[in-house]
Amino acid sequence: MKKILIGVIGVLIQLAVSGAVYGKVLNVYSPDGTVKVSIELKDKIYYSVFTGDDILLDRCTMGMTLSDGTLGVKPVLRKVRKGTVNESRKREIPLKNETVRNHYNYLRMNMAGDYTVEFRVFDDGVAYRFITDRKTPIEVVGEDFNINFPTDYRACLGEAHAFSTSYESVYTCMQTESYRKDDIMAYLPALLETPGGCKILISEADLTDYPCMFLKSTGNNGMYALFPKCPVRFEDDNDYKFKILEEASYIARTSGKRSFPWRFFVIAKNEKVLVENEMVYKLSAPCELADYSWVKPGKSSWEWWNPRIYDVDFRVGANTQTYKYYIDFAAELGLEYTLMDGAWMAAASDPWTPHPEIDLPEVIRYAKEHNVKILLWLSWLTVEKHFDQLFAKYAEWGVAGLKIDFMERSDQWMVNFYERVAKEAAKHKLVIDFHGSFKPAGLECRYPNVLSYEGVVGMEMGKRCDPANSIWLPFIRNTVGPMDFTPGAMNNVHPEENHFDIWTHGNPAASGTRAYQMALYVVFESGLQMLADSPTLYYRERPCTDFIASIPVIWDETRVLDAKLGEYIVIARRSGDKWFVGAITNGEPRTVTVNLDFLSHNRDFHLTGFADGMNADRSAMDYIRQESEIRSTSTLTLRMVRNGGYVGVIK
Repeated sequence: MKKILIGVIGVLIQLAVSGAVYGKVLNVYSPDGTVKVSIELKDKIYYSVFTGDDILLDRCTMGMTLSDGTLGVKPVLRKVRKGTVNESRKREIPLKNETVRNHYNYLRMNMAGDYTVEFRVFDDGVAYRFITDRKTPIEVVGEDFNINFPTDYRACLGEAHAFSTSYESVYTCMQTESYRKDDIMAYLPALLETPGGCKILISEADLTDYPCMFLKSTGNNGMYALFPKCPVRFEDDNDYKFKILEEASYIARTSGKRSFPWRFFVIAKNEKVLVENEMVYKLSAPCELADYSWVKPGKSSWEWWNPRIYDVDFRVGANTQTYKYYIDFAAELGLEYTLMDGAWMAAASDPWTPHPEIDLPEVIRYAKEHNVKILLWLSWLTVEKHFDQLFAKYAEWGVAGLKIDFMERSDQWMVNFYERVAKEAAKHKLVIDFHGSFKPAGLECRYPNVLSYEGVVGMEMGKRCDPANSIWLPFIRNTVGPMDFTPGAMNNVHPEENHFDIWTHGNPAASGTRAYQMALYVVFESGLQMLADSPTLYYRERPCTDFIASIPVIWDETRVLDAKLGEYIVIARRSGDKWFVGAITNGEPRTVTVNLDFLSHNRDFHLTGFADGMNADRSAMDYIRQESEIRSTSTLTLRMVRNGGYVGVIK
């Protein structure tokens, strides 16, 4: 971390423990003065969030119930410390920007009862956390996260019917005044929009040894938090998961001397600020790896989404020759990885025995010879049952990383499982892709070998994966970290034509035009991107294939050129001296014109782009390849049909 400036104002205010503290109001502002948090100490800790004179969150409460008392009830303030931090942090895996500016004002309130509440206020958001200072372990029974809205907001939520969830719900948008107390809960991140157009994204960061937070309606134009309890007795349900038989009375049993997860609100006056935010990275603990140079983000060939290969002289299936074909394909295109999904195993519960027709040592040797790394799929339960030996043995085999699937829970035990995996994998220089997972919340910052998470209605969901839902992802799910959406379909259809069910493996197709599918590699962020379709189709569509293979997964700089929440987005990302531009829209056609003033002045550039064809609104396969000469004074007009897109590279 390179520190440009840390200016600690160091204001220490000693306060007598007396009734005079009751009703005390403390204010903390963002560095630019536009965001304010007003904290009032009464029977509880109340806080309100403002932008200018507008109140965004009104008299919200915070607290933490322990087995022996509640923090935040009848708070007694001992000491206040205020200060400013302004630093530059270089990202280990730069999914948006190589360097992140971390500039905020903070307020720390040391309270009687051996705990502290810390607020940080940024130009684009607000965060708070509890810190306890006790010598013995504590049990957290619950947490008071209660937020109130001063007027009717639009809320866009991923709904969860239970704490056991794959985090793959289509987003539901509703008015907060209509969100009833008996409606189902939602997982994070959650997005709100005020009548004035301000965006408020709610999520958490620096999550460790603690369960994920869920939200539910208060029934009075507000939301409160729920948490899964810690499981204490369970048994195997199948090869992929276990059944919880008994839960503890607490949500976490943990160290008494620790900081707890940040609860944060991105405060964005427009879509650009929302999408470009780096709040999770700014709030999370720094990288714990002394050397992470071996971590290689990249793209992968993958056989699961479309295993149909033809025009070859061998029998396609779970066999050595088929995987060598995927390796040849990856090597020819310069892809870093080949992912061997569940078909590589003789049985899902056995991580040591390959399918009888697969010579795994030969596949790994062949991949290494062709400069391609092998990733293996496993269920989390299989990983857990063989935890002590698995990572070391796979590293010895020459495996580069694991895709671990079907966690589908986020209680304290499971959150700790993610961390144990990341740590042990790093010890043996293995990268990780979590599937059936919750959203990123900081683990990937501490362990950059965690390249991606699912937790999204991605392309593997077949006809459920609709551009009308996917357009929300840059504004919600992908704002908090990497997202394994698995794009790249070459068989393109509009939603009404998409009847593909991945579990019955018909002829795979994906909703959205060809240009839309290609643009996802620029619009969506992930340290590991799949080329999800069959090599046969990629060879058939070589101009498109060569282009998506050339798109990086890490970036020096990211700029949102134009966007409208839930409707469209145009984004530009720089890698070295090249700029890539990606744009997608929902089910409505639109024409968007953007400026190119981010380019260096007084220089000539060449633009190569793939746009929706004249008939792409009828035939989603239709695209046109375009070339033109441009300068920083030029504009770029993008004509996108319904479910359409655009992708281009500027050299």
